[in-house]
Amino acid sequence: MIEEIIKILDTTKIKRPLVHAITNNITVNDCANIIHAAYGAPTMAQDEIEVEQITSLCSSLVLNLGALKAQEAMLKAAQKASELNHPIVLDPVAAGASTLRSNTGKCLLKNAKISVIRGNASEIKALANGSTTTKGVEVNQIDSTTEENLSKAIKMVCEYSLHTNSVIMMTGAIDLISNGKTTAILRGGSEMMSRITGAGCMLTALTATYCGANPDKCFESAVTAGAVMKVSAELAEKRVKELTEGTASFRTRLIDFVSMISSDEIIKNIKLEILKK
Repeated sequence: MIEEIIKILDTTKIKRPLVHAITNNITVNDCANIIHAAYGAPTMAQDEIEVEQITSLCSSLVLNLGALKAQEAMLKAAQKASELNHPIVLDPVAAGASTLRSNTGKCLLKNAKISVIRGNASEIKALANGSTTTKGVEVNQIDSTTEENLSKAIKMVCEYSLHTNSVIMMTGAIDLISNGKTTAILRGGSEMMSRITGAGCMLTALTATYCGANPDKCFESAVTAGAVMKVSAELAEKRVKELTEGTASFRTRLIDFVSMISSDEIIKNIKLEILKK
């Protein structure tokens, strides 16, 4: 898998995919910057009049439920991307916190070919089994993946992947990424990611960037995004502690390290386990 990750990174640098991200206003700038950092190019069109045309020009699509005012735009863009076989990454922000968000996520899954579903454990469980333990945009600690409940969590993401025919990317202190047959477990990262706004949205945008350049390898692209984010977060935390900086500096340095990530840093720092059925 390490060799595949390196190939994903190299291909993305060459192809520089255009990513259409329909995301929320709170994190739109950070999402655009992390797409740029990963050698992609962002466009953030949200008007339903133009989204199909914009989507046609792009390599991949982000659908973030934080952009609830753009429901019609998301559906139109999703259907166009599905028609063109472009990868779609769905971020079910706060699914389970309201009926509107849960139903919007289910509508998109029903009417489009979603390549990757990237969310925290509460959000994934809300879509998979109707759980209502979501607390705003943050994961409820009772849902978090731990070493103690790891086997149960792996079973859930595998089954949900087979049910949706999507790669499931359930992220947190431990990331689980599954295509139903193979599951990647990623450990590491930084607790500082939970103290900045938009870490999850940025990871979704990063995933779409790698998927856009590698459309036939969405599972590998999702694993690459998770690995790059965790390694970059570790490096960013180390730097801010050395310089006695805080969370705002961590956010900036996180994007910095994504932009500078090397194969050697991935190989040296990645904490990856692969399980096959």
